[in-house]
Amino acid sequence: MDRDLTRGEPAGGSDGAGAGPGTAPRPADTPKAVAIVWGLLILNTLGSAGAKTIVPLPRSLIQMVTMGALVAAFALALALNLRLRIRASAFVFLLTLLLVPSVISSVDLGSGAGALFRCARLALFVGTLWLLSRWWDGSPTFVRHHIRMYFAVLASVAAGLVVSPGAAMPELYGGRLVGALWPLTPPQIGQYAAVIIGLTVLLVLGRRADRRSAVAVIVPALVLLALTHTRTATLGLLIGLTLAIGSLILTSAGARRFFAWAVLGAAVIAVGFGSLLQAWFLRGQSQENFTSLTGRAKVWDALLAAPRTPSEYVFGTGLGDKSFGGLPIDNSWLAVFQEQGMTGVVLVAAIIIVLGGVALLRPPSLSRACAIFLISYCAIASYTEAGLGDASPYLLHLAVAASLLAAPTAAPSPTPDEVAERRIPRWAPRSEVT
Repeated sequence: MDRDLTRGEPAGGSDGAGAGPGTAPRPADTPKAVAIVWGLLILNTLGSAGAKTIVPLPRSLIQMVTMGALVAAFALALALNLRLRIRASAFVFLLTLLLVPSVISSVDLGSGAGALFRCARLALFVGTLWLLSRWWDGSPTFVRHHIRMYFAVLASVAAGLVVSPGAAMPELYGGRLVGALWPLTPPQIGQYAAVIIGLTVLLVLGRRADRRSAVAVIVPALVLLALTHTRTATLGLLIGLTLAIGSLILTSAGARRFFAWAVLGAAVIAVGFGSLLQAWFLRGQSQENFTSLTGRAKVWDALLAAPRTPSEYVFGTGLGDKSFGGLPIDNSWLAVFQEQGMTGVVLVAAIIIVLGGVALLRPPSLSRACAIFLISYCAIASYTEAGLGDASPYLLHLAVAASLLAAPTAAPSPTPDEVAERRIPRWAPRSEVT
């Protein structure tokens, strides 16, 4: 293989047309600053709550940094796209519609003034995605941005583990890996690791990544995923990869070989290390605690049993911190129902259905496989993690899927000045009138 994870796509790749007249810009034409915008969006969605860090960071400072990152991302995206050229995107359009129940339920301040602040944050987040949609052309460009940025986040987690193992694996979290330099919880770290592992594997199968570079990403991420003991991320990775690779089996010999070896390896591991896998999966929990999903089911039952007005049923109670009765909801669908009502649930379901339907209608390709992995991962994780109704890593995963499913479009017609500039180079001699 002749490509690695740090290089762009060569002209004439298999995932899009060349950069000739009448086609969308190639990934190489995407401004490098777009990667900075994407990194700022990821920084914004890291959150401000989590484990205690080695150097105590005030939550107000963390919130200032994350919100400042979002403002900077929007400003930079606007500077890169001053003509406001955007692509038609059902995904971003549905996210825009999701702002309606968010604002309606938050405007009465029933959830506090913070609800309106979260609405403004979601509006900036969606606006930035609209501005970036100009460069969504079905190529793996944003996949590479995604892998690089989350690998950088995981590098900070690994650095914290090296500097202070006790702080990185505290007893408060049952010895599971947390962020010791930036407050990250085990589910967050597990999610980031699982996503970049899956995407990197698919890039290797699609011959878009060098194997050495892929190993340098996959092996450390697997170690961190194992240390988090995150079951949702592990299941999402396995099921998502199975579906994604399955979409390539008919057209890719490499995918068929990988699938066969993966099945054989899984069988050997299950037989030889079954007891260890079971212990890792249970995390020392009792049967009752395991069946109640670590207490989540009790919160869910209380949320569904709570009385609601017709307005709260339709539009929710306003954007909040994804908790109920002081406890985390840890379910995207119930969190959306609580904060944005049935209107929000319908819109979020439409996002998953539309992206999944478009992916199924696309012909087999690497871009389609990556999109299927991201969509299926988010759908699986939505059962035990919140985030599909607000600015979050899950919406960024789905945004990458939307960029992969976008078809190349015709480039805008050049202006008369641009045509004249192309016809007469500046260095060409010009006639003078005397």
